[in-house]
Amino acid sequence: MTQTSLAIVAGLGHLPKLLAEASGAVLIRFPGYEQGWHRPDQVIEAEFERLGALFETLKQQGIAEVCFAGRVDRPAFRPDRLDSVTTALLPRLSRAISEGDDAVLRVFADTIEAAGFTLVSPQQVMPDLLIEDGALGACQMGSEDLMDATKAAHIVRELGKLDIGQAAVVAGGLCLGLETLQGSDALLRFVAAEGRERVPGGARGVLFKGAKPGQDERMDLPAIGIETLRLAAQAGLAGVAVSAGKAIVVDRAAVIAEADRLGLFVTGIPG
Repeated sequence: MTQTSLAIVAGLGHLPKLLAEASGAVLIRFPGYEQGWHRPDQVIEAEFERLGALFETLKQQGIAEVCFAGRVDRPAFRPDRLDSVTTALLPRLSRAISEGDDAVLRVFADTIEAAGFTLVSPQQVMPDLLIEDGALGACQMGSEDLMDATKAAHIVRELGKLDIGQAAVVAGGLCLGLETLQGSDALLRFVAAEGRERVPGGARGVLFKGAKPGQDERMDLPAIGIETLRLAAQAGLAGVAVSAGKAIVVDRAAVIAEADRLGLFVTGIPG
């Protein structure tokens, strides 16, 4: 990838900034996703209703590759702004919305590729984003933690078959909460506020995040960052486990330092 060939669809969070700094890519910015850290000449302004216009702009600027990074919520389309490309997309998109987030992302992926662009993943731009098998920091997972993480991973695999979520919290063998449309941060806040009353034997518990079965790994792989760890600590958890090779750590050095400071483990496990 060259500096002129890649454009990043910039959602919320720190990941788009990391990728832009590493690659020199331009940013595709939709309304509501302004973050203030980018240069004006680095940005292509876009509208969800006018994808045809966006594709023409990308081609004029020599963009060949597109990468999705950061959280992008399902858009609300304004009918009076629709161009022909987006209008043709709506029937497929309407069906996909009833199936789940992964189905919606696949529609966008297919549309981008049909327009002549190559869809690349964040981990292709920055290979060290992927978490490998084993612990990242100084803290290690105990045997009870591993049992909780393994059960949470099984729950997430079953959730993934229904395209519901990518995360679960288990403590002492009990599921304290599941990720849904609100995301894993909301899950951790729920556990902190309401989910610990009946945990047996004082078990602290584990957050597990993992990819859905058959997920397109170019888009929306589960990710953790500093905020994940802070919320996990507030929820009283022992640590965070993720599916090795199928999850992203945003700003690895900072995450390791924060995990060690908080006394939490961050571990990649099979699954």
